[in-house]
Amino acid sequence: MIKALSYAPNLKDIWNNFNKNAKNGLFMFDRNYMDYHSDRFKDNSLIFYDDEKLIALLPCNMSQNTLYSHQGLTFGGFIVDENMKQNKMLECFEILKEYMKKNNFKKFIYKSTPYIYHKIPAQEDLYALFRNNAELFRVDCSTTIDLHNICKMPKGRKAQISRAKREGIEITPSENFEAFVILLNSVLQKQHGVNAVHNAEELKLLYSRFPQNIKLFVAKFNEEIIAATLLFIYDDLVHTQYLAANEKAREIGALDLLIKTLMDEFTKSKKYFDFGISTENNGQYLNGGLIAQKEGFGGRSIVHNVYELNL
Repeated sequence: MIKALSYAPNLKDIWNNFNKNAKNGLFMFDRNYMDYHSDRFKDNSLIFYDDEKLIALLPCNMSQNTLYSHQGLTFGGFIVDENMKQNKMLECFEILKEYMKKNNFKKFIYKSTPYIYHKIPAQEDLYALFRNNAELFRVDCSTTIDLHNICKMPKGRKAQISRAKREGIEITPSENFEAFVILLNSVLQKQHGVNAVHNAEELKLLYSRFPQNIKLFVAKFNEEIIAATLLFIYDDLVHTQYLAANEKAREIGALDLLIKTLMDEFTKSKKYFDFGISTENNGQYLNGGLIAQKEGFGGRSIVHNVYELNL
């Protein structure tokens, strides 16, 4: 008999241990990551048991009568281990709908985890969404490099990388999150009129909790940081959570050299190098310049699917 229980802080260790061993578990589903911004979201995460056996986690928050795949996370639907099979997932969806009815939720906005983040196949939820008439209402386009099968770089990108080397650009790891956020926000303000989601203090906190998963790399010109990327590092994948480059960096190819250096480094241990999405307005607008930059490193498209499940 499957039942769904609401997450509570006293279940933190149980949650984290299951996530750590799940076939699609990620460090950003760890409660030490999720709860750093708990003041911004009303958590309504669920834990699914089959009799007394824990079989699934579901990171969620609520707003009015809608349940969301946690809005503080890029994505994240059901977190399951290798014991989860298709029929069991269908049962979990039935229990989920019962929970929603009992608690007066009218719909669930569900952000599925892209397959490149899975340790082994884990798309039982996608079939269950189809079976429950969930509507695919948003598709974001992300760009990913298969590090073992990289598409050819254009000559212009190679020329910029060579120029950065001639200019003496230095690529190093860094813990200077203050300087990074200043650079990042200056770029974001100029291009979009916004600041980054994370501030320097939050990044330092998350880095202190996940030093093996969060890394900052910078490109220096005459000791000045002119380009940088904050990486989220997973079992088989590296994701550029943030990229920033000032005008000087773009002129002399500093960001190009930074990315190429990291690609070469992580080819030894990872399968994918993921740049994230280049879409806006629920996927309806594609930022052509942004995606072209990512494709210029040899990346190609994968999608982030978002579904609406109505009762």
